[in-house]
Amino acid sequence: MIKVPYIDLKNQHALLKREIMVAIETTLDRCDFILGEEVEKFENSIATYCGTSYALGVNSGTDALFLCLKAYGIGTGDEVITAPNSFLASATVIAATGAKPVFVDIREDLNINPELLEAAVTKRTKAIIPVHLTGKPADMTPIMQIAEKHGLKVIEDSAQAIAAEYNGKKTGSLGHAGCFSLHPLKTLNACGDGGIITTDDKTLYDVIKQLRNIGLKNRDESDIWGYNSRLDTMQAAILNVKLKYLDEWTAERRKNAEYYRNKLADVVKVPQEESYEKQAYHTFVIQVDKRVQLVNYLMEKGVETKIHYPIPIHLQKAAAGLGHKMGDFPVCEEIAGRILSLPIYQGLGEDKQQIVTDAIISFHQ
Repeated sequence: MIKVPYIDLKNQHALLKREIMVAIETTLDRCDFILGEEVEKFENSIATYCGTSYALGVNSGTDALFLCLKAYGIGTGDEVITAPNSFLASATVIAATGAKPVFVDIREDLNINPELLEAAVTKRTKAIIPVHLTGKPADMTPIMQIAEKHGLKVIEDSAQAIAAEYNGKKTGSLGHAGCFSLHPLKTLNACGDGGIITTDDKTLYDVIKQLRNIGLKNRDESDIWGYNSRLDTMQAAILNVKLKYLDEWTAERRKNAEYYRNKLADVVKVPQEESYEKQAYHTFVIQVDKRVQLVNYLMEKGVETKIHYPIPIHLQKAAAGLGHKMGDFPVCEEIAGRILSLPIYQGLGEDKQQIVTDAIISFHQ
């Protein structure tokens, strides 16, 4: 039986091993392990790629969000709006500043519903963190209009959305700042943790540049208390190798998504793509009625799947102090019981995709 893993990092790195080892050896020879030459090269390349003036490498996508909030002065007594169906980190960073996470329900496309956004704004609201979940851009035009009306900062959670586009612009260039994860499971992935922030805001750039490096403005002086959140030079060297292949990998994921859409549209609910967007397909999420049974059936057929994410943030024990209950965000809660992520990685191949689709069709017949 041919097995279809959810992701195949071993094969990805086997194909790039020679290039990656050269990059690692070069860094070893330079010994510039902290904020070295490869970090600056990667930052410049990402800023150019996303169409922003600046980019800053940090320790993780979570730190990217947190440092943006801190740089904007958000803390105790403030509120930040985000979606309840994201990975926990989207709200954790808000709580970590001392601010209150405020949730707004989602649309059927899994992204925050702009029509419900303004009702959640209060005099304490300081920012909005829209999440480009699955690699599908949130509907940013109305979000930015509401933010401008109320004087709010918009920090894009682009953890899953590198290479995605909205009205011809890359994610990370749509709000006041964009935050990307470079986690090993992401499309552009480090061999460990990593994150990057994109922005056109020179003041934000200058503040975060100090915040990520213990607050130092030079080797001996500091104007602010900071953190240790730097992208390792070794990881940046690896990422510079992989960045050359990002568009190719994204194109392959989009091709895989189209294959699934064509084969499964009459069987399960599949993600749709609007004319004004280019999805990156970090995940390909279908919606099904008998998820547990389907997951087990696919496992028997050798197909591995994941759920992103089965428990909404507002129903997590960590969020108990916010006072939410089942029914507060009905669209999010209903969809959480139906979503299932299929293998979508570059290198998957049509033969393995056919195994996946044949199994899903067989189950429903």
